[in-house]
Amino acid sequence: MSKKHLVPRSITRAYYRNSVGGLLLFDITNRRSFQNVHEWLEETKVHVQPYQIVFVLVGHKCDLDTQRQVTRHEAEKLAAAYGMKYIETSARDAINVEKAFTDLTRDIYELVKRGEISIQEGWEGVKSGFVPNVVHSSEEVVKSDRRCLC
Repeated sequence: MSKKHLVPRSITRAYYRNSVGGLLLFDITNRRSFQNVHEWLEETKVHVQPYQIVFVLVGHKCDLDTQRQVTRHEAEKLAAAYGMKYIETSARDAINVEKAFTDLTRDIYELVKRGEISIQEGWEGVKSGFVPNVVHSSEEVVKSDRRCLC
């Protein structure tokens, strides 16, 4: 393997180390990005073992629904197969972006409460400390009427 291939792998390992959760994004207007989801999941498994990462599958660019190449049903089916939630977002129109992060945080918090994710020596994925009872997003506070129709 050339040095060219070694550098990205070392960056990848450092990126995943001590991760507890992540947003796994694909572009709903780009089928190839959707087809790569399985490969990305396998890559993370290799780099985080023996730990696991909680993912939320995110189909972004839902504001470009007329250019959609991946149906919502396909994405929901894939997410269900991997035990993930699915959400569609639009950064351009600020639709569900913060909700994706909030949902991921709530999922991790629920797993910690149930003891399925625990604080372990030598792993900095979850640290003990203050945990708020309620997570409020700025989207909830603003109560925006803008909704994604996808």
